Amino acid sequence: MDILEKKIVELDDSLYKEKQGILYKYILEAIEKPLIEHALERTYGNQLKAAKILGINRNTIHAKIKKLGIDPNKWKI
Repeated sequence: MDILEKKIVELDDSLYKEKQGILYKYILEAIEKPLIEHALERTYGNQLKAAKILGINRNTIHAKIKKLGIDPNKWKI
């Protein structure tokens, strides 16, 4: 069992009740921004390289960066 899978299994029962019907969306939103930010940090803000790391299209990462309010220039050197 990997780390992420273990964390999901450990979710508190109250979260399942509180987020019933939107749990999938809630979890995705909770991990998407830090995941993209980490990929950008590892690539010094290079969106194309970050997209390749994540296995998504460059247009997709650009749209997500804009939607999530991420500044890719934060990691440029």
